[in-house]
Amino acid sequence: MGGKPSTPEGSIHDYTVEDAKGNFVNLSTYKGKILLIVNVASKCYLTASSYEQLNDIYFKYRDRGLEILAFPCNQFFGKEPGTSEEIECTACSQFNAEFPIFGKIKVNGNQAAPLYKFLKSCKPGWCSGRIKWNFTKFLVDRDGHVVQRYSPNAAISCVKNDLEQLLSYESD
Repeated sequence: MGGKPSTPEGSIHDYTVEDAKGNFVNLSTYKGKILLIVNVASKCYLTASSYEQLNDIYFKYRDRGLEILAFPCNQFFGKEPGTSEEIECTACSQFNAEFPIFGKIKVNGNQAAPLYKFLKSCKPGWCSGRIKWNFTKFLVDRDGHVVQRYSPNAAISCVKNDLEQLLSYESD
């Protein structure tokens, strides 16, 4: 998993984002939580299986301090159309998401959300720091440091193993 983050300074707790209704949410409210941050899309070939896996992880680990933060993004061939509120409704009703769905953002380019610029600077990945596709995931420790990045097709068992490892550090 790699343990502590390599760069840069700061944490995700330094960022404010918008929820699906347009309200500002300071991510410092998640201090003390382990986070899995993921860019989502409702009309992607990965959607059904990814939401199923995210729900599985959420239900298994939420009582141990996991929170999943989902950020809709329409940058990949228009696979997340609609307003943020419509997307939230779809995620919750069609895909049974019980974790927070935030406002629609951009994850790449000059207009990328500051949070995603930070996440990518911590864990650039294979695509020169770009997000490759929908359902790229970032694992963040309780202090707000990015500890791992997962490709959209990464086996969910890798995420679970890293979560278990992160949780075991806390019980030592």
